[in-house]
Amino acid sequence: MAEIDKDDLISIIEENHDVEDVPETLPLMPVRDVVIFTDMLLPLFIGRERSIEAVDKALSSNRYLMLATQKDPASEEPGPDDIYGVGTVCRVLRMLKLPDGRMKTLVQGICKARILEFVGEEGPLFVRIERMEEKEVEELSMEAEALVRTVRDQSEKILAFRGEFSGDVGSILDSIEEPGRLADLVASNLRLKLSEAQELLEIEDPVARLRRVSDLLIREVELSAMQAKIHSEVRDEISKNQRDYFLREQVRAIHKELGEADERTQEIEEYRKRIKKAKMPKPAQEEATKQLRRMEQMHPDSSETAVVRTYLDWLLDMPWNKSTKDVLDIKKAKQLLDKEHFGLERVKERILDYLSVRKLNPSMKGPILCFLGPPGVGKTSLGRAIAAAMGRKFYRLSLGGIRDEAEIRGHRRTYIGAMPGRILQGLKQCESKNPVFMMDEIDKVGSDYRGDPSSALLEALDPEQNAEFSDHYLNLAFNLSSVMFILTANMTDTIPSALLDRMEIIEIPGYTPEEKLEIARRYLLPRQIKENGLQKDALILGDAAIKLIIEEYTAEAGVRNLEREIGTICRKAARKTAEGHTGKIRVDRANLSKFLGIARFQPEMDKDENQIGLATGLAWTSVGGEVLYIEASLLPGKGELIMTGQIGEIMQESARAALTYVKANLGRMGKGASYLDDLDIHIHVPAGAIPKDGPSAGVAMITALASAITEKPVNQDFAMTGEVTLRGRVLPIGGLKEKALGALRGGVTTILIPEKNRKDLAEIPSSLKRKMNFIAVKDVEEVLKKAISEDVLAATPPPSVKKVKSKKKATP
Repeated sequence: MAEIDKDDLISIIEENHDVEDVPETLPLMPVRDVVIFTDMLLPLFIGRERSIEAVDKALSSNRYLMLATQKDPASEEPGPDDIYGVGTVCRVLRMLKLPDGRMKTLVQGICKARILEFVGEEGPLFVRIERMEEKEVEELSMEAEALVRTVRDQSEKILAFRGEFSGDVGSILDSIEEPGRLADLVASNLRLKLSEAQELLEIEDPVARLRRVSDLLIREVELSAMQAKIHSEVRDEISKNQRDYFLREQVRAIHKELGEADERTQEIEEYRKRIKKAKMPKPAQEEATKQLRRMEQMHPDSSETAVVRTYLDWLLDMPWNKSTKDVLDIKKAKQLLDKEHFGLERVKERILDYLSVRKLNPSMKGPILCFLGPPGVGKTSLGRAIAAAMGRKFYRLSLGGIRDEAEIRGHRRTYIGAMPGRILQGLKQCESKNPVFMMDEIDKVGSDYRGDPSSALLEALDPEQNAEFSDHYLNLAFNLSSVMFILTANMTDTIPSALLDRMEIIEIPGYTPEEKLEIARRYLLPRQIKENGLQKDALILGDAAIKLIIEEYTAEAGVRNLEREIGTICRKAARKTAEGHTGKIRVDRANLSKFLGIARFQPEMDKDENQIGLATGLAWTSVGGEVLYIEASLLPGKGELIMTGQIGEIMQESARAALTYVKANLGRMGKGASYLDDLDIHIHVPAGAIPKDGPSAGVAMITALASAITEKPVNQDFAMTGEVTLRGRVLPIGGLKEKALGALRGGVTTILIPEKNRKDLAEIPSSLKRKMNFIAVKDVEEVLKKAISEDVLAATPPPSVKKVKSKKKATP
């Protein structure tokens, strides 16, 4: 009705139509999605061929047309059963044919009619109708008048909610007194369902129809009130944001007119330039562009904007395409490695091999090396030397004590304060995608409810997978194949097997006394003199004094404590210089105790003479090799085995196996088979506060037991190592060089080793071989002949148990 002039609408509604001239047979035009009421003016767009023909028939006769609503709006060719039986007789007021073949008409509802039957089968549908006469209400009852007023008031409320109420509309509503016409007018302008509108059309009683309209109006008023309330709440909530947004847009427009750019625009443009300049992979560039578009649409002070800004900064700062050029001069690299580190020939050879292959094949993947050795042997400093030799950036990550998986792979961006893992942090700090990345103490990584960091390292340390390493924060694949990972560990026992399988283990054993002396002279002493502010020639520390420090003031495989003791001497010298001492300060064996105090390390046992029941074994710990003393004593008892000294389960099993071998060979030792039945055997390992475990002390336990049983002393110049079987075979052991160095520190120069360890002597330095005597043995008999005497085990085997044949009695 909004398209029709107001005066025309009033005149049409107030006009009294004479419906007597409406014929009984009319052309039918089905309409969809609308129900037409009396006095209703409606423009219709007609496109169906049969409907156009029906309008043409009406225009060619008396301009009357029967309009009825079809039940299914989607039906293109509705039949008699698809059309409601009650419709409205309309008069075609205007008609306009459109260029596309359609027709636009303006129709006016005249009266309601009921379809009695359909006439004709071809062409437009004709129907025979029966007019439904409107019941005239001569005088309104109290109820009807109240209904009229209620409907008027409710209609005005709805129009007020919609913002469509005006004085003209109120005049139209006040001018209509008949309940039926008022009901049709209000119903034609309500947003009713098709079924509800058809229900109203079919109600003949005007008062009943108005009552039904009143009910529908009440529901519509409630819905409109609720909708208005929701709109009001939403408008209040966003009004401030809209106001701020409009103000910012106005400021931006002002800056644009002045030829200036505001801070927000400058920031967005700067990010856009950085994205183009970063040369990121296509997935990363697409993600950065997507996040920048999100950031443009956000409030600059919102928390989400800060999250996106931080993410973009990390994304753009990553060295996607930045790398350092490798220095592939093999001779120069060898000179640098030799200058920085003394010894460690095997490690240096492996690094030079890698550089050589890298020179021939620049596209090779970075290796995963693991330096295994005791503390203080230079594992970490060796990583720095490798980076310097290759001309790469160096980054060190300490893994000791890390228990959170997110330290390796980062946090999800959904968490407050999320950031990438330590690997990507290191790459960002290095500003290079091919640094030397050192991970210290890989054997000391823990795990708890926050995850297992060692498992998170599997992808990063696998050359076949780390080309697409995914960090939880970036959530994008980053190529780690150019990174040279170097890990350090003191032992492999605590490293998960899956992670250990991805590494190339390079063992770095402890240093010999000669190597320590050379390291102290070349590196430790000059560095400590410089750090303590002394002149180059102000302190003279002789080789004899350094050897004494190595022997009696330190007991280690590396040189960390040696440097600490040299630093103590330098501090004492610095104090003397600061107090006014002039001239050089000399330190030798005679006055060393004045600088370092009394010697800290003395032999655990008295080895001046050979002793019964005391054998010298060798142990390999995470801090190097050590001398391990085994004591055995016999005392009256019930044949029980007593073990003390914090012995682990494996070592206890070795003790039981040693006792079984000894019992099986009592006859060859000159003892009866029941010799130990009334004796308890006590095996003790001194330094009882230190836990000990491992099978390599088996030969030392058998030697100590055999010495105690035969009452013959063990030669204290011998140390021994090896696992034994019940038949007396000596099995190979590990860590031969570390154990040899431990024996040398303990003052032992002759070592009995398993025959199968003879091949490991090739890895022992010549200087160490010249000082020590290695004797390879196959079985316990050889061990006892060397360590005790030749006649401990007699050549004749122990007497066998004779079988007694039972005599059968003759049957009577």
